[in-house]
Amino acid sequence: MDAGASRAITQFFFDVESYLRFRDRCVAAGIDVEIVPGILPVSNFKQAVKFAKMTNVKIPGWMHKQFEGLDDDPVTRQMVGASIAIDMARVLSREGVSDFHFYTLNRAEHTYALCHTLGVRPE
Repeated sequence: MDAGASRAITQFFFDVESYLRFRDRCVAAGIDVEIVPGILPVSNFKQAVKFAKMTNVKIPGWMHKQFEGLDDDPVTRQMVGASIAIDMARVLSREGVSDFHFYTLNRAEHTYALCHTLGVRPE
């Protein structure tokens, strides 16, 4: 921010409360720029676990349970992942977040569906 950035984008996360605490700590420290949350719509949970380990992101236990038994069911995995991402975006919206960074991983259709569900539509 000291170098002139007008906003920041976080890495992906799955714990909305952690993001909100981080945002509040930034505000308390005098950082008054937008901190855009990074959201990863999960379609392949095993791959998401690998990404999380590489980037030191904690995957909550409830999320492991959500994807349990879906290794051979890609359609249901995608629906579960979309549902989680939509829930995260809705909670963040209620907390005043207006912009999101979706990690698409070359799966633009997931992000399009998320945006559509959240009311963002092409004109």
